[in-house]
Amino acid sequence: MRMQNSAKSTNAPADLRAWLAYLAERGKLAIAREGIALTDELAAIAKRLERDSAVLFPRPDGHEIPVIANLFAGRDWVADSIGVTEDQLLPRFLAAASNPLPTREVPDGPVQEVVHDDVDLLRQLPVPKHNERDSGPYITAGLLIARNPRTGVQNVSIHRCQVSSRNRIGVLLLPRHTFSYYRLAEELGQALEIAIVIGAHPALLLASQAIAALDEDEMAIAGALLGSPVDVVKCRTNSVRVPAHAEIVIEGRILQGVREPEGPFGEFPQYYGPRANREVIEVDAITHRAAPIFHTIVGGGFEHLILGGVPREATLLQHLRRSFPSVLDVRLTRGGTCRYHLAIKMDKTNDGEPKNVMMCAFGAHYDIKQVVVVDKDVDISSSEEIEWAVATRFQADRDLMVVAGALGSKLDPTTDDGIGAKMGLDATAPVRASELAFKRIRVKGEEDVDLTTALQADPGAAVARLLAEARM
Repeated sequence: MRMQNSAKSTNAPADLRAWLAYLAERGKLAIAREGIALTDELAAIAKRLERDSAVLFPRPDGHEIPVIANLFAGRDWVADSIGVTEDQLLPRFLAAASNPLPTREVPDGPVQEVVHDDVDLLRQLPVPKHNERDSGPYITAGLLIARNPRTGVQNVSIHRCQVSSRNRIGVLLLPRHTFSYYRLAEELGQALEIAIVIGAHPALLLASQAIAALDEDEMAIAGALLGSPVDVVKCRTNSVRVPAHAEIVIEGRILQGVREPEGPFGEFPQYYGPRANREVIEVDAITHRAAPIFHTIVGGGFEHLILGGVPREATLLQHLRRSFPSVLDVRLTRGGTCRYHLAIKMDKTNDGEPKNVMMCAFGAHYDIKQVVVVDKDVDISSSEEIEWAVATRFQADRDLMVVAGALGSKLDPTTDDGIGAKMGLDATAPVRASELAFKRIRVKGEEDVDLTTALQADPGAAVARLLAEARM
């Protein structure tokens, strides 16, 4: 992707390689020894370092293509990847989702420098096995791009992709946009043309997780995040357009009416998604750069959670603010797998309004299972602060909302094939409470204390002196 000098451009790295160089310059990229095993060992090392650094694995199992993991180890990394500060992250994403920048088609690109028409996935690509009971090697960081078979509009999303044979991939399609396109293709008696893009700019990974409407191209959101259109090229064997500066593309079709066993696989709730007969991709070609890099995400790991969390927060905030301008901020909490538990901060002006906000949040995405609404004085980035608000401003018989029999995540093992309950907690203070009833205590001047002048430089000597004086 090429960056243009414009008012909308950012200081974001130009592509995945530039992002890795950025991390390396800041001491945030570890390099593993050569020959790490693709089965279990690679994921084990990545998991140990998931909150500290990205990890590059040269020649895993002797494979010529290196593997990268842990592209995001915190919200600040997500912000850096699109060239903004952390406090600008959600506003930037909101602006990009509201003002997408269409892709720009180019005749060729680095991603098609090498072409494999005779496909052998595990020989040509270093696909790891991640969690202990995973059914085999999985492509976990691939952007699955599908085209609406009627309109040609594309959708970008991430699905777990089990490598089943030389040229077949089992794929889990949840009831979202790719599945809708697949159903349309089935109605037309066609396979659904798709591409799986591996090693894309971080902005494309983020945009793929936006809660966008059907027939809104997430690559246009990525372009707006970067301030410049994403350059795309047409696949060699189908009509899907893919990022020209990505590392690897797998071209194929989701076969009509075919189901094969897929799973188990370690998912974001930190449980295994079960084995079942699922849709199948038949691969027609692989293209890649002359010396590509393979990106993998450890299933259920921190990168998995944060990648899904931040973009969803931005689009959830946008959705809520349309009806409730008093909503100030949202967080999908880590303990809630960055999917199921949502904290909402609002400037409440009417009692009862938090319950309306809860219902709006439940309708915004079926994954939302629990909503806690808090006042503007609560830091929703802190689980301790959220728990404090529930402890001191919530009464179950008055402030609890339960919705039974609603559609939730099919990956939540407590549901009946996705059908379960949703819970909302109004942890806000009553509007007409007396001034001091819910006023948080504070120590005057705390924020002005300069510890370098307030504390003695040698506490050991000070203690010894006090003890000596006490014996006198």
